[in-house]
Amino acid sequence: MLLIGADFVDLTDLYSKRLRELVKEADPSLAEGVYVHWRGPSYETPAEIRMMRTLGADLVGMSTVPEAIAAHALGAEILGISLVTNAAAGVTGEKLNHEEVIAAGKAAADRMGKLLAAVLPKL
Repeated sequence: MLLIGADFVDLTDLYSKRLRELVKEADPSLAEGVYVHWRGPSYETPAEIRMMRTLGADLVGMSTVPEAIAAHALGAEILGISLVTNAAAGVTGEKLNHEEVIAAGKAAADRMGKLLAAVLPKL
């Protein structure tokens, strides 16, 4: 990943506490957790998921982390919101499929829209 302006970016406070508090105020049922970046575009293997869980991961995805790091390096205040669209490989015993991911995204669109509508005016 090419970063403009910084070779090594301090990630101690990558995700803004202020923005996290605004989101929790808007929807207290949302959970915080450890999000792990994993290179895609592919789903992880069951062995990779076991490794990530052992290391403390709650969620895994392909794009949020590198995008957040790049924006943070440029001085942006960062908030990460993730929609869990499917159980990881090996968790349910079922094969993963992209259709369930698309369906989960569509099912959550209204809730995400309400969350953003509640938070954006406070920025």
